[in-house]
Amino acid sequence: MIISNIAAPLLGLVDTAIIGHLPDAIYLSAVALGAMVVSFIFLLAIFLRMTTTGEIARAFGRENLAEQRQVSLHALTFALALGATLIVLTPVLLELAWWLIAPSDELKGFASHYIEIRMWAAPAALINLVVLGVLLGRQQSRHAMLLVIFTNAINVTADVILILGLDMNVAGAAWASVAAEVSTAVLGLWMIRKLLHFKQSWQLQRHYFQRFLGMNRDVFLRSLILQLCMATMTGYAARFGDIYVAVNAVLMQFLMLISLGLDGIAYAVEALVGAAIGRGKRAEVSYWLRLTLLWSCVFALSYSSVFWLAGDQVITLLTDLPEVISTAQRYLPWIYVLPLLGHWSYYFDGVFIGLGYTRAMRDTMAASALLVFAPLWCIAAFGFSKENANHGLWLALSGFLLARGVSQWLYLRLFAKPHTSSTHYSTSKSSSSSS
Repeated sequence: MIISNIAAPLLGLVDTAIIGHLPDAIYLSAVALGAMVVSFIFLLAIFLRMTTTGEIARAFGRENLAEQRQVSLHALTFALALGATLIVLTPVLLELAWWLIAPSDELKGFASHYIEIRMWAAPAALINLVVLGVLLGRQQSRHAMLLVIFTNAINVTADVILILGLDMNVAGAAWASVAAEVSTAVLGLWMIRKLLHFKQSWQLQRHYFQRFLGMNRDVFLRSLILQLCMATMTGYAARFGDIYVAVNAVLMQFLMLISLGLDGIAYAVEALVGAAIGRGKRAEVSYWLRLTLLWSCVFALSYSSVFWLAGDQVITLLTDLPEVISTAQRYLPWIYVLPLLGHWSYYFDGVFIGLGYTRAMRDTMAASALLVFAPLWCIAAFGFSKENANHGLWLALSGFLLARGVSQWLYLRLFAKPHTSSTHYSTSKSSSSSS
């Protein structure tokens, strides 16, 4: 699961690396800004992956194949409907994005073209979230890893052909990602084909759709708050100048590697704890919680060490623009500490999904954003000089990640019901469905 998640951000990293070696920084900034907007939109639907994993894991623990089919069917149908809606709403989403970000006209033109192309793959991208949730919930992590590796192989190949071979720059990067998303959706559906016996299970149920929507609402709001904070790092940097958009785009690739790598631990928690809950094994739940926390700490230390030793080299791999390199190196110390501050929040996300505490996920996320990120962001925007304002943004992000972990830990210590109660397993599922 960790390897799968480390490989996932390569879809954006490869685009950044290839575009970053073109002669004009505007191409890198456009792909970075466009990818940020598309990722923001797609990752708002991360609830499809998270709730699917939790529901499938519980059904897997109960060895209930019919329930697994029902979850998969309704999640895939919802993904297709939501993906089609996103395509239709693309012009509206673009207007909203540029109203919030306010980039230069040239940057806006390139980035808009990138987004318009990428959004054609919205249904495929959301299907991929569901398929990943199914595979992780059934503890088929090797299949998930192969699926992500396939995605990046297609993306790298298409990038080389379209950007370097056909000189399509920004449009080439967008079409490469579309090809990767669509190809992956086809392969993913083939991987779970035995679970989808359509003649037996292709019967949509209104009451389950209502349950599915209610189950995902809190996770959606949690993801919306998270993505707004993350998007600020690239979007608000446009107000400092195009060079800072490019710099933060490069540095955010480090954060994507950190977050999705550590989320591999969280995915393991979701799947293993969910299955243990389905089997009613209380001691097994506690065992997995302790063991995965240990591994989360180990990987956080490893990330921090690697970035401290090789951060400069990673930057030069992503771009050869001297101004971008020299400016990005000024902010590398923030990257060294981010894994140590942030791994708690990723770990506790997995714990909360596994235990069914979706409402608590939403509330702790909102508290961290409103009480920590927003005040620090205001200090950065209005209290720092223009030369140091970007340091303020990274301070806000670091404080936000730490606050998420602390608030989640406090909730478990002060308010959570003991997960060692066997009756809690069944009620937590129903409560998370209705919340």
